[in-house]
Amino acid sequence: MNEATATVSDTDTAAPAALDVLGVGHRYGARVALRDVSFSVRPASFTVLLGLNGAGKSTLFSLITRLYAIREGRIRILGHDVAREPGAALSQLGVVFQSRALDVDISVQQNLIYHAALHGIGRRKADEQIARVLTLVDLTDRRHERVNNLSGGQMRRVEIARALLHQPQLLLLDEPTVGLDIKSRADILGHVRRLLQSGIGVLWATHLIDEVGDNDDVVVLHNGRVLAKGAVGSVVATANAPNIGSAFTRLTQADTVAGAGA
Repeated sequence: MNEATATVSDTDTAAPAALDVLGVGHRYGARVALRDVSFSVRPASFTVLLGLNGAGKSTLFSLITRLYAIREGRIRILGHDVAREPGAALSQLGVVFQSRALDVDISVQQNLIYHAALHGIGRRKADEQIARVLTLVDLTDRRHERVNNLSGGQMRRVEIARALLHQPQLLLLDEPTVGLDIKSRADILGHVRRLLQSGIGVLWATHLIDEVGDNDDVVVLHNGRVLAKGAVGSVVATANAPNIGSAFTRLTQADTVAGAGA
């Protein structure tokens, strides 16, 4: 199956992309986890990295965040090369990993103060930023609540708030709604989509088709390869499918068949 011709974005001559992934590959010994992965995320856009479990989504996030060294290809955040300018690149990045990472025995505010200190944000500025980000995720009234008293969806929203404390221009979320009910999933999607109004670019990794919106960009990742990328409508049209769910099924099944034949 040939990669869809539509691209997620063309390089903007006035401003760099929020994220550029250029020819990235990665191996675990002899096993190829990613192969020649390329796409971009535009500022103020919501891009869905859509793939089944094992497609390579978490590996790609580990490369973007420098948990793994980039040995093949290049990654740029707001024009800064992650390998060559890690400080400048990562200062523009906020991340919500799939695994929960809050201290549940202390308050929401204490969690956020600690994280702000890690970013070198002073206490007065931290208080201002905490008020701002809790407003964004609609948790102002839970500021002094112990995290352990929150629901799973509220904990996720605290993690999103934490990722926004240093005012990044790129937000990565790796399967952020895993284990949540339908309402909590919808709430989190709504809060994150509203962040686009501030100009932030979002890369949302998921295996759930219903989290892809009609106006989103989408990157279909399967067995470590990008099968299609572009606006949802373009990907659907390229796959000659009635909707993104059918397009995803056709693309991945055709790739699996082609791989088995090879």
